[in-house]
Amino acid sequence: MSHTYHKIWIHLIWSTKEREKMIYPELKKKLIYHIKENGKENEIYIDSINGIEDHIHLLIGLNPTQALSKVVNQIKGESSHWINDNKLVKGHFFWQEGYAAFSLGESQVKRARKYIYNQEKHHKKIGFMEELSKFLKAYGLSSMVTP
Repeated sequence: MSHTYHKIWIHLIWSTKEREKMIYPELKKKLIYHIKENGKENEIYIDSINGIEDHIHLLIGLNPTQALSKVVNQIKGESSHWINDNKLVKGHFFWQEGYAAFSLGESQVKRARKYIYNQEKHHKKIGFMEELSKFLKAYGLSSMVTP
């Protein structure tokens, strides 16, 4: 076998610093477009992306040669720099320091896409911390929840 075959799906979630509601609707449109374009330039496959005022979800296809932490730092660092350089928010924009990353099997991808696409609808019912707690519990990490 002379080829490497892979399919590594990762659902990423992170919030703005202190979950500040900084991603207003016009910024969100620009931010999603920018992150997708930057991903293409840096060979990061972004399948789906959406969010609300205080956090963002991405579904990415990770290449076996890519380190997850480097991919996340590239997306977060570059996008916050871009927001600040272009003065797209009042004050200074920061993402939180950490992130959540969950691996998915192929059978879960369609459901994850739908979940990401429906963020606005979903968050009319629950907040970010409740959502994160549900993810952590589903992945056996519920003891790691920090406010």
